Amino acid sequence: MREIMTCGTCDDLSVPNRREISQRAEQYRSRDADFAAWAAGAGVIPHDDLTQVRIHEMVRVLVETGSLPDTATGYRRLRAADMIANAAMWLVVHMTYAKNVRLDGKALAANAFKDNPQGHTGGSLNMVPAYVAYLALNALDGRTRSWMMGQGHCVAAIDAVNLLVGNMTPSHAARYDLTNAGMTRFVSDFYSCEVGPDGSQVSPLGSHVNAHTAGGIQEGGYLGFAELHYVHAPLKGERLVAFLSDGAFEEQRGSDWAPRWWRAEDCGLVAPIMILNGRRIEQRTQIAQQGGERWLDHHLRLNGFNPIGLDGRDPASILWGIYAIESGYDTAAADNGGSIPQERLGYGIAETTKGFGFPGAGTNRAHNLPLPGNPATDAESRRMFNDGASHLHVPEQILRDAVTELTTHERQNRPKERDHPMATRRIAQPDIPVAAVYPLGETVSPMTALDRQFCAIVGANPHLRPRVGNPDELRSNRLDETLDTLKHRVFDPEAGIAESQTGGVITALNEEAVVCAALGNKGGINLVVTYEAFAPKMLGAIRQEITFARQLAAAGRPPGWLSVPIVLTSHAWENAKNEISHQDTTLPEVLLSEMADAVSVLFPPDATSTAAALSSVYRSHGRLAVMVVPKQPVTSVIGAAQAEQMLADGAAVVSGDPQKAEILLSATGAYQLDICRVARTRLEKGGVKSALIYVIEPGRLRAPRDAREAGYVLDDRALADFFPLGVPRLFVTHTRPGPFLGALRRIDSGPQTTRALGFINHGGTLDLNGMLFANRTTWAHVVAEAADLLARPISDFLSPAELAAIAGEGMPSALWTD
Repeated sequence: MREIMTCGTCDDLSVPNRREISQRAEQYRSRDADFAAWAAGAGVIPHDDLTQVRIHEMVRVLVETGSLPDTATGYRRLRAADMIANAAMWLVVHMTYAKNVRLDGKALAANAFKDNPQGHTGGSLNMVPAYVAYLALNALDGRTRSWMMGQGHCVAAIDAVNLLVGNMTPSHAARYDLTNAGMTRFVSDFYSCEVGPDGSQVSPLGSHVNAHTAGGIQEGGYLGFAELHYVHAPLKGERLVAFLSDGAFEEQRGSDWAPRWWRAEDCGLVAPIMILNGRRIEQRTQIAQQGGERWLDHHLRLNGFNPIGLDGRDPASILWGIYAIESGYDTAAADNGGSIPQERLGYGIAETTKGFGFPGAGTNRAHNLPLPGNPATDAESRRMFNDGASHLHVPEQILRDAVTELTTHERQNRPKERDHPMATRRIAQPDIPVAAVYPLGETVSPMTALDRQFCAIVGANPHLRPRVGNPDELRSNRLDETLDTLKHRVFDPEAGIAESQTGGVITALNEEAVVCAALGNKGGINLVVTYEAFAPKMLGAIRQEITFARQLAAAGRPPGWLSVPIVLTSHAWENAKNEISHQDTTLPEVLLSEMADAVSVLFPPDATSTAAALSSVYRSHGRLAVMVVPKQPVTSVIGAAQAEQMLADGAAVVSGDPQKAEILLSATGAYQLDICRVARTRLEKGGVKSALIYVIEPGRLRAPRDAREAGYVLDDRALADFFPLGVPRLFVTHTRPGPFLGALRRIDSGPQTTRALGFINHGGTLDLNGMLFANRTTWAHVVAEAADLLARPISDFLSPAELAAIAGEGMPSALWTD
């Protein structure tokens, strides 16, 4: 493979090198008219001498390897990219400020501007050259790469370029085209905030990447997650360009670890490109304050990257950077089964000015509205807009010719960028081995059962790349077989330890980083395991995933990746010994408020139901499932058939007949089921007919909030089989009782006939019995609450010592059952 220059920007070169670069560029311009025509730049797009030299060598190699028929074709496509970049920047500023578009570029009058301009304009202007670079490189070498963008608020750049080149989803193509009318509708739709009769957004344009953004695979609303996803996303043989934010880089430190995880043996090619514009919303980035590109280069090298300095104003410089990063990987040896020396992961630093190409660039204003006022009412701002837009305007015929030049998909027999591999990911139903069934009455750790079933599924599907997101302590969480089979992924394995350079377990004490390792691996099979108390740190990543997946489904493009189980173990009741900081039921409570058709919150009570629940997750696509699972041995009480029925309905009758019961006991959580079984026995001895219902997925029983959720939850008739009207009910839940009852308002018959017990934020350094007592959730508290609902004396069911204990006047140990 030919050596590719990877030196920094011209300012980083010594004087002799700068002189040599300039001389070479001048020679190329004097010898090749096509090269010179491109090298002259266009509009606001410049090409410095270093970029010219780099591009000259790249085009020559592409011709020699057959990707291009000749150099003239390459330079025409590069010049077309310049035209499209200018036109897209022109369209972006219209999206922010204008309600009318004129392809002839004539100045706009006051009445052509929006009353309430909106947009993340500066970042979007910076993203245009980067996204055009991605399109142009695809056209140069005939490969449709995948892309993702961390700064989702810069979606105006993506949507504007996609409109110009005709790379649109059906919802966009039906409304927009390259005409005055189509583009006027386009800019009018941007931040229109119009709501339809059903409450849905009318415009398919969003403030961030949404389900209608061609090729979009994540919203990018929560900065920092693309930085954690990208290295895990492409399968071997795929290529991904990841556009990243300098502000997000310094906030999300887990992104520094990408080189830890990339391997040629099982990863596709990734080209991270940071848009280094030096500004956040209202101040310079820390990178800019600490030394800019030079400081970042040093920092990246210390963390295992091979950084490349690029001109962020220039599509050609950025596309060369992508090409250079990809060319640095020795893929041939991997494809032939050879060993791969650890290579540094390339990283493009595309330095630019925030809002480059339009008035206000480089100021805090550039983040949102770069002009000092609204052109609709302020004459000076109107003059500045029209002047700035005139420098970006491309005559219509030249623009149409450029689009024709760059849209090479049919000629190269490749998909459009809207249909890139990661946007069209479809994983076939995996083989799911029959889960082990544990005899009733046998004491087994549910996490051990999950461990065995996960390994069986991975073994039955060797074509699916496994990723296990692990903050810490897989063995503590009873995943011994998983760790021994897949191993921690490390650079230098330690002898005698379950480690491998190509291990499938991604371990870092950073919950966001490890959950994103699994969520990024959409071409494989995934598992995330964490302590329940630490799981809230994953919430942002989880919520971004489920909301975007649901939008895709609603848009008619349901995601095709295998659903991902997120297992919460060492949970609040089992972590009694580790102080209140380790006793936290927040995540399952929060996710019970999300749409049940997008995320399941499961509480399997024993080994058989846990293995069955894991299998059920992998039979679905495009969903997340949070599973709260005990790691300590518990008694097996659910048979195989009942486990399947429970998972299908969200609940099952464990004992008794709800239609004949005087009171309904409902348990959610393994220890809560055990408590309710003891309480039911005591109530039965007192002459009370009761039924015990186990609710494994509370979201199935909730009141639906829209049609999609209504198709997932139980209907009224099925729900009445479990909870008939008029029968008092007492819920005993793993979670806090308030959020639980809020989710189950549909079967909450009011405080006189419905009660709930659960975690009430009491804890410390205790044991299980102590936790139950501190939170007033022992079997005796359940009996006392039931007696009150039935208007029966508590003394009918409890002994004097037990009564004294729940009254806080006797020894709690009187209630211990073990």
